[in-house]
Amino acid sequence: MIAIIDYRAGNLASVARALDSLGQPWVITADAEVLSRAERIIFPGVGAAGQAMAHLRNLGLDRVIQDAYASGRPFLGLCLGTQIILDYSEEDDTPCLGIMPGNTRRFPRGLQDRDGHLLKIPHMGWNRVTGVGGSHPIMAGIEPASEFYFVHSFYPDPAEPDTVRGRTDYGITFPSLLGRGNVVAVQFHPEKSGRPGLRLLENFCRWRP
Repeated sequence: MIAIIDYRAGNLASVARALDSLGQPWVITADAEVLSRAERIIFPGVGAAGQAMAHLRNLGLDRVIQDAYASGRPFLGLCLGTQIILDYSEEDDTPCLGIMPGNTRRFPRGLQDRDGHLLKIPHMGWNRVTGVGGSHPIMAGIEPASEFYFVHSFYPDPAEPDTVRGRTDYGITFPSLLGRGNVVAVQFHPEKSGRPGLRLLENFCRWRP
């Protein structure tokens, strides 16, 4: 059973539907006991870091999530769920979970594409992840030209360079795939990324760290 952590953030149903399409059993839960029994854990999220961390603390899930990670079971962070596994987020000046050392940073103003055109923030739409293929087992079998769906104004900046397993260009080059031990995290939304996203989720369901 795969546990999808419910901390009152959006997009839980989209993740569940993607797992349904793969024939994978899942449960959406905020129950510590259920999380302790789950074979794999997905930590999704849509929203703001400050509100998300407030919900986690109010529900008592901050320690539960840290314990779930420490158990060694496969653990996948998605979008906001990637940002708040780090130590701190510039969004709302928020202390986060500290599962992986580093900070989440706001995209700087005035970003431009290669032709000098101003880029909109949030970064919204389809984009590539360099390092696809051999970067991490969850990217196995995904073509290098594949694109994934992004919606974000902040990006992860881990403190340990070897945890960066993929990057994306949007005016700057930022980490979009992180991996260390039993945790892997992506800044994009695989559940909204068509076939490449489903392949990533399928790979996660088979992954044995």
